[in-house]
Amino acid sequence: MSDFDLVLKGTVVLPHRIVEGGHVAVRDGKVAHVGQRAAPSARERHELGKALILPGAIDAQVHSLSQKNQEDFIWSTRSAAAGGVTTIVDMPYDEGNLVSSAEAVRRKVAHAGPQARVDFALYGTIDPAEGPSRIGEMVEAGVAAFKFSTFGTDPKRFPRIPAALLEECFRAIAPTGLAAGVHNEDDEAVRAAIDKVKAAGISDYRAHGLSRPPLTELLATIQIYETGAATGCPAHVVHCSLGRGYEIAAAYRAQGHAATIECCIHYLTLDEENDVRRLGGKAKINPPIRPRAEVEKLWRHVAGGNVTLVSTDHVSWSEDRKTNPDMLANASGVPGLEVMVPLFVKGALERSIPLTRAAELMALNPARHFRLDHCKGALEAGKDADIIVMTPESYVYDAATSGNNVVGWSPYNGIRLPWRVTATYLRGRLAFDGRRVVAEPGTGAFVRPLPSLPIREPRQ
Repeated sequence: MSDFDLVLKGTVVLPHRIVEGGHVAVRDGKVAHVGQRAAPSARERHELGKALILPGAIDAQVHSLSQKNQEDFIWSTRSAAAGGVTTIVDMPYDEGNLVSSAEAVRRKVAHAGPQARVDFALYGTIDPAEGPSRIGEMVEAGVAAFKFSTFGTDPKRFPRIPAALLEECFRAIAPTGLAAGVHNEDDEAVRAAIDKVKAAGISDYRAHGLSRPPLTELLATIQIYETGAATGCPAHVVHCSLGRGYEIAAAYRAQGHAATIECCIHYLTLDEENDVRRLGGKAKINPPIRPRAEVEKLWRHVAGGNVTLVSTDHVSWSEDRKTNPDMLANASGVPGLEVMVPLFVKGALERSIPLTRAAELMALNPARHFRLDHCKGALEAGKDADIIVMTPESYVYDAATSGNNVVGWSPYNGIRLPWRVTATYLRGRLAFDGRRVVAEPGTGAFVRPLPSLPIREPRQ
């Protein structure tokens, strides 16, 4: 009888190298062995030929509860499983429930646990009226990071944190080693730009980009990193649409500061002059989608090692909230969990970027960033056997026919993808078989940093 429960043989993609004819062996839900050439026997064994075997992705930015009675974890984690995402990190801005206390964290864990088909970690935030007083209790409750915003989307659900209060929060977080992630748009500059666009009578697809020009994003980015430098807190920009932002982050790291930066898959895929023009509100995202020249700058930063994480900023707004002819009247954000990994693989291959970046930016670095690398993020002995299998099978993505989304729309509809996720394993168990999600609700578990975990910088 074999010592292994599962062995997968194919092209193993690791952060540092690609192992042709490699194999991953699994025992008791953990990676037991990664090797090359002859694969050992197992109770379940799959010879996958040229298929890619990657570590399960960790999506660093998911909004499962932004719209009441809409997606919830029952659907977000279903989309995740179908897309090779084995852990989601959910945001604290839930409609009707700001996750800003230990009790709110416990309520969310209790709510998500029975629904989740993949594992989940949680962000915490603050209620501006309370300040940083509950940061310590949320750390004890298991949050993996904190999230703030320099722009006020909604005074209750998604409030602006003024500069002085943001500094207080960073000082409270610094001793914990957790990261302070911040939505990077300058409130005053954005509101002035919005007023200018409205006064000019512009309401079509151009309105959103004009209402949030590059400087509004870059001013906030510098504030975030300077606040981190002043307090010793790991400072993280949660989404950057501009090549200049990655240059700024790299400069702070060169000066010895913990300055990380995240690129969402929509900034690597969509552009303003083609996709926003065509899709209107269905491509409205904060910060905005930028011109194609900026998209290619971001890929150069991916290739050059200046990007820390790649995520989705996933949110499944109902279609009626994304189809207003007045561009600025639409909700901001798009779904992406089901296609982040295939889109990244497509983009990397088209630009001759090694797929090691996929294992690094969507698995290893997120695990390190959220202090989950004791169990997540790598095809490495002792880590959870979270695995993606991808086969070279060209297909056109259509959210309406996939069956794994609560909404039937996607800004990525119609894109031809050269590699398909044909299996997702969560802790060694099949979660997605290439056609349907087989993981039942409740399969996923809450994951959290270890107490007093030493600070480890994500790979750059």
